[in-house]
Amino acid sequence: MKALRHATIREIVENNVIETQEDLAEALSQREIKVTQATVSRDIKELMLIKVPADEGRYRYAFPVENNIAFLQPRMERIFQDSVVGMDYSGNIIVIKTLPGTAQAVAAAIDNTKWPDIIGTVAGDDNILVVVKPIDAVSKVLVKLLALSH
Repeated sequence: MKALRHATIREIVENNVIETQEDLAEALSQREIKVTQATVSRDIKELMLIKVPADEGRYRYAFPVENNIAFLQPRMERIFQDSVVGMDYSGNIIVIKTLPGTAQAVAAAIDNTKWPDIIGTVAGDDNILVVVKPIDAVSKVLVKLLALSH
């Protein structure tokens, strides 16, 4: 059942604008797949869906693109300019503040840069922790990130 549900979710997300978990649950229900909100939330995490900008300042679920096409420089700049509202750092951690619901898209863009000084990111709804190594690379990474958001 889970494999069928995941395949159906893939088809739904690729062919429809799904903005919320409720939208996804309703689309599944229309295909006679009954789910709880908790199941939809788990499926989103397991399928690694991210929120990406849609029309009129709204956001929708999408699958991350494996080959970085979605994260070329102009696209990254748009994601940052549309989403990032502030940055600060402490030690080797940079904290990026975003508009609600956009942190995962920004974090995915950062992860796909494969900058050697960034170990990884952790995204919530509107905050991202960027872990930098070595600590003396923080200022260089911060300058790159700030350049994307202006």
